[in-house]
Amino acid sequence: MSIIADPAPRPLAQRLGAVLWPSFFAAGVSTMVFFAFIDPLQLRDMTFPNLALTRGLGYSIGFFMFWIATAASSLFTWILLRPASRFNRALPPDH
Repeated sequence: MSIIADPAPRPLAQRLGAVLWPSFFAAGVSTMVFFAFIDPLQLRDMTFPNLALTRGLGYSIGFFMFWIATAASSLFTWILLRPASRFNRALPPDH
């Protein structure tokens, strides 16, 4: 039976960057595509007509909503790709 060495955990900055940077990029692309077809003011009028939202604020809210969604996706992928050996430790021989 061979034992594979568990790689050392990555620094926090690298882990955050691996989740936040790709999601930032995907949110930017998603925002451009979405708002190429949808006007934020028309969307506001259909959903929250009583709120005084500007077009710029609509773009900003849309971008951050896309960023949250894509960051959640990246985070879930990172969680699934963690080495199982960190969680499935072998029991000592006396058990």
